[in-house]
Amino acid sequence: MTDKYVVAIDQGTTSTRCIVFDRRGQLVSLAQQEHKQHFPRPGWVEHDAMEIWRNVERLAPRVLSRAGISLDQVAAVGIANQRETTVIWDRLTGIPVSRAIIWQDTRTDSLVHALASRPGASNISEISGLPLATYFSGPRLRWMLDNTPGLRERAERGEVICGTMETWLIWNLTGRAQHVTDVTNASRTMLLDVRSLDWSPRALDFFGIPRAMLPAVRPSIGGFGTASQGFPGVRIGAALGDQQAALFGQTCFTPGEAKCTYGTGSFLLLNTGTELVRPENGLLSTVAYQIAGAPAAYALEGSIAITGSLVQWFRDQLELISSAPEIETLARTVADNGGCYIVPAFSGLYAPYWRSEARGVIVGLTSYITKGHLARAVLEATAWQTREVVDAMNANSGLALTTLKVDGGMTADNLLMQMIADVLDVPLVRPLAVETVSLGAAYAAGLAVGYWPDLDGLRSNWHIAGQWMPAMDPAVRSAEYANWRRAVERTFDWIQPA
Repeated sequence: MTDKYVVAIDQGTTSTRCIVFDRRGQLVSLAQQEHKQHFPRPGWVEHDAMEIWRNVERLAPRVLSRAGISLDQVAAVGIANQRETTVIWDRLTGIPVSRAIIWQDTRTDSLVHALASRPGASNISEISGLPLATYFSGPRLRWMLDNTPGLRERAERGEVICGTMETWLIWNLTGRAQHVTDVTNASRTMLLDVRSLDWSPRALDFFGIPRAMLPAVRPSIGGFGTASQGFPGVRIGAALGDQQAALFGQTCFTPGEAKCTYGTGSFLLLNTGTELVRPENGLLSTVAYQIAGAPAAYALEGSIAITGSLVQWFRDQLELISSAPEIETLARTVADNGGCYIVPAFSGLYAPYWRSEARGVIVGLTSYITKGHLARAVLEATAWQTREVVDAMNANSGLALTTLKVDGGMTADNLLMQMIADVLDVPLVRPLAVETVSLGAAYAAGLAVGYWPDLDGLRSNWHIAGQWMPAMDPAVRSAEYANWRRAVERTFDWIQPA
């Protein structure tokens, strides 16, 4: 009998990857391609959706070749994607009307400010589980319709259609046969009724979005058609937003289980089961996943905008290191931060503050500060931002976090992981499988086609690879946290309304 495998397409913020996994959830082969980041104005961030699709087309045969397998050995394809990133394209030609607007983009700041004062604004968070913020797709769609001549009329006639990145990829993979999204990605638009799991007429009316341009909403794990491009003849079994995919890959299937993914930004999700917990303390209620024929599972989420990208900034803009791993070595040249704190509010602050007008600060600078202290402050920024989200989550859920599962590229930094364990005062555990976003997409797709029988079968694949225990003096933790909070306050109200 020929061995079967599952392929994940992980469409991320900086690159796209295709990964082949075997039945034990182990990585067999990987192919990756970065795509260009476009910054046309301050606060604007864009991607070329056609470039990303062409990358997928190139990566598909490459990853199968590296695994030494053929198409008929692929049981299913699953997709995980950067969430909230929005693209509009022509239904007939398949050409985007402009570059995709990325989740980090803040051009909708004044629009969101204006919308917040409109009648019905207070209903949006109740409908969608999300605060009115530049982070989500709804305001981006409205901005594109308002600022592209003739686009609204074309949208109302059904000539242009839209979606987040999984919708774009599925549409292309299926030869333009499927214009669909899944519940996790749809729940990040501010347009979905998070209870009925369908587009909300009230939200569409509030944002002025024609329903004709929106994709159909499907369960995350089920059916998204069969590919005719990239992986022809292979069933697309699942699609999930990248952070929900990581939750699935970490096998956090039980209410109370949580994970934090440390990448460009960092995202902490806590499974709340089939109960939609009303978000408080700056958290979001989001759909964790839905298996076809079953109720949706929900999660509380704390989103941190800038973590790994702060290390990239330290490398590329300040040029104080030449590669990201060097920051750990540099930070270890000093015993502490020397009284210096960096709050990376490059595109405002996300959870638990949701302050889009905030901008980054470095505080506590003296002539004593070296690049080692700055490196340490960069890493500590991720640790303290995690602490703020965990505090909010503990208060909102009524559960005290006892262990945090971690994943993502930054977990290779042992100093950072120890810092996070210290400031949280709970153990951190990292699984053997590092690629949990991709693995979650693969697990979900394999589950959809019966490659794996059930959730318990997936749990048995999870193995611990690293653990960090808290070792910080409680008095030091308390004093440093107070300093961090003071530093955060100094980012507020920097951008003034026009």
